[in-house]
Amino acid sequence: MSIEEQAPAPSAAAPRRAGAEDLGAWRGVWVNVELERGRVHPVSWELLGEGRKLADHLGVPLSGVVLGPDDEATQVACAEAIRHGADAVHVVRDPVLAHYRTDPYTQALTELVQRNRPEILLLGATTLGRDLAGAVATTLGTGLTADCTELRIDDETRSLAATRPTFGGTLLCTIHTLEYRPQMATVRPRVMAMPARDPARTGAIVDERVALAEDDVVTKILSFIPDADADKAQLAYADVVVAGGRGLGKPENFRLVRELAELLGGEYGGSRPVAQAGWVGADRQIGQTGKTIRPRLYIAAGISGAIQHRVGVEGADVIVAINTDPKAPIMDFATYAVVGDALQILPALTQALRERLESRVAA
Repeated sequence: MSIEEQAPAPSAAAPRRAGAEDLGAWRGVWVNVELERGRVHPVSWELLGEGRKLADHLGVPLSGVVLGPDDEATQVACAEAIRHGADAVHVVRDPVLAHYRTDPYTQALTELVQRNRPEILLLGATTLGRDLAGAVATTLGTGLTADCTELRIDDETRSLAATRPTFGGTLLCTIHTLEYRPQMATVRPRVMAMPARDPARTGAIVDERVALAEDDVVTKILSFIPDADADKAQLAYADVVVAGGRGLGKPENFRLVRELAELLGGEYGGSRPVAQAGWVGADRQIGQTGKTIRPRLYIAAGISGAIQHRVGVEGADVIVAINTDPKAPIMDFATYAVVGDALQILPALTQALRERLESRVAA
């Protein structure tokens, strides 16, 4: 399914619709490097890896954008962006950008885009990235495709073909922004592969100036309270994930999933139906409407594998599916498909693994 999306008429302050003669003035691929409280979100490096492919296909440079205070963390973020594939980094160093707030970040990124005219701008679909992307797209009067699972270049139109699930994950929709620039998209963490870091790579760091004033920012940071919830799931970056679905029968049986995950030193999660039923918390829901994961090993017990779940797990290196239905959708894309009752296979697998680990310790 392909949709050519065109944004509504922009405001007087925003760029007008780009005519055919104007599209060539927009050149290059940009990736927002999400820097918050001295740390770069890993999705930034994943997007640089994907942006590198798009830029090479178009024959244009790839640039990172760093917004932050004039400190060591901002400097390191610029250097790391180049080591992860950027040809150049456009950086705004200003004390007003020490903490994320929508207004100054939107002003800074909007001015950089209007000044440099990149044809593609990518941001992470994080809490910060989603907020910033929507504000910048609105200010620029351009299109934005959210939560993409695939990005490619359409050779016929030279446009960004951004694919995302729609209708609750039952369809995949490819969207083109043909008459507006830049073409914007957000991508969830772990949807794209992490690129190799090259410590010897060099590139240009371009210091940009934007007139920011603290007095013009209505929002003030009074204090910062870090999230101290130790039980919060870390599914997106776990090497091993074990998940359960409605095939487990009842919530009490979910302990079999947790036990195996703990023994493997991994995380546990569940499909959308079990999360909606309250068997697991929303932070452990796996799939397009939950968490996207890229573990080395993913074990799915009693999960049918509808398209929205597949989108969230198909980046795993190895997928082991356990299901009584040999025709379940997950059996088609699993690395190993085990036809059987998860209530019997999970405890047997856990016991066999426990015995093997104990024998290694004894040896």
